[in-house]
Amino acid sequence: MLKTLRARLILSHLLPVLVIVPVMGIALIYVLETAVVLPELAGELTGQGQLVARLVKNRPGLWQNSAQAQAFVNELSQVLTARIMLLNASGQLLASTDPADLTQLGERQDDLPVVIKGLAGEPSINTGYSPRLDAEITDVLIPVFGSHQEVVGLIRLSHRLTTVQEQFLQLRYLILGVLMAGLVLGMLVGLLLALNMERPIRRVTLAIYGLSRGDWSGPLYEQGPDEIRLLLRAVNSLVDKLRNLEQARRQLLANLVHELGRPLGAVHSAIEALMGRAGTDGTLRQELLGGIEQEIERLKRLLEDLARLHEQVLGTLELDRQPVELISWLDQVLVPWREAARSKGVTWRTELPAEPMLLEVDPDRLGQAVGNLLSNAIKYTAEPGTVTVKANREDGMVGIRIIDTGRGIPLTEQELIFTPLYRGQTGIRFPQGMRLGLSIAHDLVVAHNGWIEVASEAGKGSTFTIWLPLSSRPD
Repeated sequence: MLKTLRARLILSHLLPVLVIVPVMGIALIYVLETAVVLPELAGELTGQGQLVARLVKNRPGLWQNSAQAQAFVNELSQVLTARIMLLNASGQLLASTDPADLTQLGERQDDLPVVIKGLAGEPSINTGYSPRLDAEITDVLIPVFGSHQEVVGLIRLSHRLTTVQEQFLQLRYLILGVLMAGLVLGMLVGLLLALNMERPIRRVTLAIYGLSRGDWSGPLYEQGPDEIRLLLRAVNSLVDKLRNLEQARRQLLANLVHELGRPLGAVHSAIEALMGRAGTDGTLRQELLGGIEQEIERLKRLLEDLARLHEQVLGTLELDRQPVELISWLDQVLVPWREAARSKGVTWRTELPAEPMLLEVDPDRLGQAVGNLLSNAIKYTAEPGTVTVKANREDGMVGIRIIDTGRGIPLTEQELIFTPLYRGQTGIRFPQGMRLGLSIAHDLVVAHNGWIEVASEAGKGSTFTIWLPLSSRPD
C-alpha cells in the first residue's frame, strides 16, 4: 500500500491528525478535570465550610449536644449538596448528613491525618480514595476556634467525585464531538492537500514516460507549491532541450549527407573520367587527380570537425597546459593564415605589442581556436578586404582580436553563432559547411578559463576577441 507516492503523501498528512487530535483531546479532558473542575470544587467546599464555621460560632452549644448538632447539619443539608460532618475538640463524630455515618456517632476519628491536622488548628483540602465510601472524594476540613483561639470543633465537608464526573460526562461528550468533527475535517483537508501535491507529480511522471515513447502533447502547466513549479519548469526546459537536440540531430544528418555527398560525387565522377578517355591524357589526368586530392582533404577536415564535435558532446576535452609567451607563439601561428589571406588577395595586418605576455595554455588547442576564427575571417572577406590581428593586455587579461571587413553578422544572430550546427536565417555568413568552427573555438577558449566576444554589423565586418587570463608566474 505504501509503495506509491500518493499513499505516502496521504499517510503523511493523515497520521499527524489521527495521532495529535485524540492525544490533545485526552489531555484537554484531563486538564479540565484536574486543573479546573477539582480546584473549583475544592474552593467551593472551602467557602461552604467557612460559612458553616461562622454559623456554628453563634451556636456554641452544638459541640456538647449531639442531637442539636445533628439537627443543625440536617438543616444545612437542604441547602448544601456536600456531606457535612461535625467533630468536637476530642475528634468524636457529633453529626453527619450521611445516614451511613450515624452508626459511628460518638466514635473518635482523631487517628485520621486530616483530623489530626485540623485539631492542630490547620485547615486542609485533600482529594483521594475513601475505603468506607468506596469512592474518590474531595475532603475539606476547617477548624472552629473559640474565644481564646482554641479549637472547639471541626467542620468536615466531603464531595463524591462520582457525582462530579456524572456532571462532567456531558462536557466530555461535547469535547469528544468537537474533536471528532475536527478530526474528520483535518482528514479531509489532509487528503485534499496530499492529492493536490500528488497530482502534478503524477502528471510529470506520465509526461516523462510519454516523452520516452515520443508522445509529447505540450508544455506542462506550472501550478502548486514552489518546489512543484520548479520541477514542472525543469521538465519543460528539459523537453525544450531535447527538442533542440532532436532538431540538431536531424540537421546534422542532413548536413552530413550534403557534405559527404558533394566530395564523394566529385571523386566518383573523376574516377569514371580516369577510367575512360581521360586516363590517356596526361594533363587531364593530373588535373583530375589534383581535384580528387582536394576533395579528400575536405573530407579529412570534415572528419576532424566531427571528431571535435564528439569531444564537445562527451566532455572529453583535455588540455596540455604549459607556459607560453604569447607574441612569439602567435607569430608562428599566424604564418600559414597570412599566406592564405595574401593568396586570396586579402590585405593582412598585425599589431602586436613588444612587451612579453606569459600564458598557461595548451598551444596546440589554442592555436586551433585562433585558426578557426582566422579561417572564417579570410573565408568571408572578399578582395580587396582586410584581416587584422591585434593583441593587448587589460586588467590581468590578454585580448587577441581578429578583425575582418567581410559581410558581418546580424545582431539577432550574434548570440547563436557559437551553437553547433547553427544556420543563420539570412544565410549570409554561413551558407554552407558543418558550421562547427566557432562552436569548437568557443569551447576551447572556455576550457582555458577565457571567453570570446563578438562585435559585428551586417555589411561592415566583424571583430572576434579571445580573452585569456595572464599567467600568475613572473614574466
